[in-house]
Amino acid sequence: MLDTAKVKAARQPRGGFLLLLGPAFVAAIAYVDPGNVAANLTSGASYGYLLVWVLVAANIMAMLVQYQSAKLGVVTGKSLPQHLGERYTTTHRRLYWLQAELVAMATDLAEVVGGAIALYLLFHIPLPLGGLIVGIASMALLSVQNRRGQRHFESVIIFLLIIITIGFLAGLVLSPPDPAGVAGGLIPRFDGANSILLAAGMLGATVMPHAIYLHSQLANDRHPDARSTPEKLKRIIKATRVDVVLALILAGAVNIGMLLLAASTLNGVSGTDSIEGAHAAVVDSLGPVIGVVFAVGLLASGLASTSVGAYAGATIMHGLLKVRIPLLTRRVISLIPAIILLSAGVDPTWALIVSQIVLSFGIPFALIPLLRLTASKKIMGVHRDGVPLRVAALISVVLIVALNALLLWLTFTGQA
Repeated sequence: MLDTAKVKAARQPRGGFLLLLGPAFVAAIAYVDPGNVAANLTSGASYGYLLVWVLVAANIMAMLVQYQSAKLGVVTGKSLPQHLGERYTTTHRRLYWLQAELVAMATDLAEVVGGAIALYLLFHIPLPLGGLIVGIASMALLSVQNRRGQRHFESVIIFLLIIITIGFLAGLVLSPPDPAGVAGGLIPRFDGANSILLAAGMLGATVMPHAIYLHSQLANDRHPDARSTPEKLKRIIKATRVDVVLALILAGAVNIGMLLLAASTLNGVSGTDSIEGAHAAVVDSLGPVIGVVFAVGLLASGLASTSVGAYAGATIMHGLLKVRIPLLTRRVISLIPAIILLSAGVDPTWALIVSQIVLSFGIPFALIPLLRLTASKKIMGVHRDGVPLRVAALISVVLIVALNALLLWLTFTGQA
């Protein structure tokens, strides 16, 4: 009689558990996009280590939310947009799709602008042409998903994530943070109204709606046979949890590293309220080599995040409207607004700020339904969220939504 453990091992792919990881690293790109770069650099340059605790808290919340999204896809075999599409009337589906589409387009705008800024910093390429180059390069990345499948696409995105990590953290080698300052930054506190506003922006805009919609689809696409047996489903859910924790730890380290770099090299330096200004200050403080590495990291961030954003937009449209548009076609369509804005001479930093405001509108529409679905025994069965996870997720959602509401109120009342 064959040994049961050996039979199970024979059925598992070579590489075992590690080969089950990947979808969360694609979703994690949303947490290191150019919008995050601008917020983290501004925080460190303006307040030093004061708001380190905000990024730590935001990363913990992001882990909870992304895990719930991925688990929803694995357990039910449907993405969050598909679940919502099945529950709404035609009119409601269209309205819901419209707000989700605007959020995806606003996110894509920030990512293309960030990539264009990186090309300007590296090669002095005009912003409109840089945006076009970023769009074409992202089409090449998306063609990998079309032709080679999701696993190859994940490999490319993970490679870019490594470049992003090196690009944004290399400066810490030459300018290490002050340990006492970092420790002090873990204590929740503020320094005036502006620091509260910045914290609201950092925490409230950390969780990206398009990443929530997409992660449920990525997890389902990666594990289409997860529900073949109860044992296999449990194993995939465990792998999903590990995948999310590892990916978000890496993304969180990059974000915190950017803040620490700004705190150690840019604190009190004038003109660092934009990515270009921060880059110039980094070059002055740490030399042109680190400046180039930083710009390469920003370029990788723009390329990877805009590719993932186009993927998310296609997922949203298919789930809510049951309409499939080829990824490359969608990439062309969503690139047009960014090129128009860059050609019109719109200030890129202003464009990033506006994109974050639009993004804030869409967060409740993604978080609240996700919380309800993953807490439902009818939908999730024995894999519904436990009481501790439901309580933690509810607290996270309330905080994120409240801080986004505060951010919008301060912005529209002229106090931002």
